[in-house]
Amino acid sequence: TSQSDPWWRVDLKKVYTIGTVLITSTVELENGLDGYPSPNLALKGEATQSSTLSFAAASKAIDGRRNSFYTNGFCSHTAEDETDPWWRVDLQHSFTITTVKVTNRGDCCAERLDGAEIRIGNSLENNGNNNPKCGTINSLGSSPTHTFQCNEMEGRYITVFLPGPQKILTMCEVEVFASLSAFPSPSQTTSGWGCAGTVLIM
Repeated sequence: TSQSDPWWRVDLKKVYTIGTVLITSTVELENGLDGYPSPNLALKGEATQSSTLSFAAASKAIDGRRNSFYTNGFCSHTAEDETDPWWRVDLQHSFTITTVKVTNRGDCCAERLDGAEIRIGNSLENNGNNNPKCGTINSLGSSPTHTFQCNEMEGRYITVFLPGPQKILTMCEVEVFASLSAFPSPSQTTSGWGCAGTVLIM
């Protein structure tokens, strides 16, 4: 849990002249919402979309919340009746993508997402819509979050592309997971700071 102004202290019992302080920490990876062993890469990405309706920016779909009620303000939304709308997240680096999870709007209009294609690759040609396809979203129904297995596709850009005229693209969360081989193993790192003078630890 988060804490404001946390602190830690050791009582050495006596007054010493401190020469060096060593701090050892553990490298940890931020997990996704379901406790995936790899981090949800989308949380660190930058999102954009073909157009935006009102306050429903592309970034709303990578805010770490699966709240599927659009009126609560956590979903992306393109302009109404657009031709071939798209949404894209830039992961900043190319990864070996294993899984993409998409949370659809849950308060209404779930069918709007039917036929949307998940594209993964390193090209921005046609806004990334020409990259290889991981899967197609078909009738998520009463389960707003669906998992798509991408079989270790390489890519920096994850695009959700909804082909056709008079379309609206709304999503309430997109999560992206990569092969663990793309990340360093958790390890311990130690850093030292030289100190001069006498320190009194109360």
